[in-house]
Formats: sequence, structure tokens, C-alpha cells
Amino acid sequence: MTGPSEVVASFGDPADNLAFDEALLRAAPDAPVLWIWRNTDCVVVGRGQKIEREVKADVCASDGVPVLRRASGGGTVFHDPGNLNITLVLPGQANKPLEALGELMTATVAELGLPSRLGDRGLFVGDSKLCGFAVFRTRTGLLAHSTLLVSTAAERVGRYLTAAPADPRPLDSHRSQVASLADHGLRKGVAEVTAAVRSAAAAQLGELTTRQPSEAERECHRSLRHTRYHYPEWHSEGAQRK
Repeated sequence: MTGPSEVVASFGDPADNLAFDEALLRAAPDAPVLWIWRNTDCVVVGRGQKIEREVKADVCASDGVPVLRRASGGGTVFHDPGNLNITLVLPGQANKPLEALGELMTATVAELGLPSRLGDRGLFVGDSKLCGFAVFRTRTGLLAHSTLLVSTAAERVGRYLTAAPADPRPLDSHRSQVASLADHGLRKGVAEVTAAVRSAAAAQLGELTTRQPSEAERECHRSLRHTRYHYPEWHSEGAQRK
């Protein structure tokens, strides 16, 4: 790769999408990489979080909603097809990755016609969170990713995620009221929102080349699927495993 690119990939299994998310960083690209993707219904916890403090596991089990774990820190999120995921991989030891992601998402939302403000690890419209942010760093680069609520109903988020525990701990999610673009009156389709992300990314990073996954990304993906993301123990225990 010689310049910024957007990788086009989609996997039917949410665990495979999370594995590919990490694979984009593990493949150590030499230029920025953008990936825009969606999951079917699932709950995704941060790397070091305890599921029992974050998730209504009994409701998830009853509804057939899997509880999965990602490589980055940050808070627990609910994914469904109305939630657009944006992954930005930056090579080297870039400073202030959350600011870079915040700039991208702020420009995206502005292009869609909404004023927003950066807040606690996310982007807010009024008092409601629209996007959540998380970061994962390795020796060769960093990954910053965001969830953008396009049409996901706040009631669905509340159905699966717990309220703030009475005994707050450092790794607990920072609970916020959430609202989607649709809740704010923007009836935008996923294709239109995706186009806005691409436009904002091109303005920030330079012209993007659209491409398929590289062989290095595919190999990292295969490895992560078979060593981590296809094991229930990774999702249930994650970084807490001995």
C-alpha cells in the first residue's frame, strides 16, 4: 500500500467481523486504512470488561443475541444493522488517535446536517450520544473505531445493556443517553451515511483507493479467528483469562 485506502469486506458472523477489525491493525499497514461495516444483532464488550457488570445476559440469551468481545478497550455497545461501524487504522505511533477519529466523525455528522460536540469518548448531539469511540494500540500502529447510530432504537440498547452499577469501577462503561440519526429527525439510509463517512475520510486522509483485503490481512484474520474469536472462552473472559 502506498496511500490511504478503504478495504471492502463483509462477514456474516459478527465474531468474524471483530476478528477482521483486529486483523487490519495486526497486518501492520504502511498507510491509513478505513473499513466501514455492520453486524447483525449482538452485544460487544471492551477487552477487559466484565460481562456481568455490562450486559443483561439472561435477556440476550432469551433473544438469541450473542455477547462478544473486541480487542480494544472502551465501553460496551449494542450492534444491529442500524448501527454503522467505522474502523480507522493508522500506522506508526500517531498521537491523539481519539482526536483523529473525533475529527472524522464530527465531519461526517456535519455533512449529514447535524451539529455535534465531542464528549466523553464519543460524539454527542445535545445530551445524547450518537457515536462511541475506542482505541487499540500495537507496536506498529493503532486502531480507532466508532459506532454510529443510524436508525438503532435506544430502547433496543437499553434492553440488553445494564444500568450503571452502584459500585463504579475503572473499566465500567460510561453510561450515556443514546439517540440515533433517525431519532434526531435525519431519515438517512445506510448508503447515504456511508458516503458521508467516505467523503469525510478522503478530506482528512487524502484520496482513498478502494480495494479488497490484502493477503497479510487475510492471514491475520484466519489466525485470529482460530486462536481467539471462534473460542467462547475469549468472549466470556477475554483479557481476564489466566
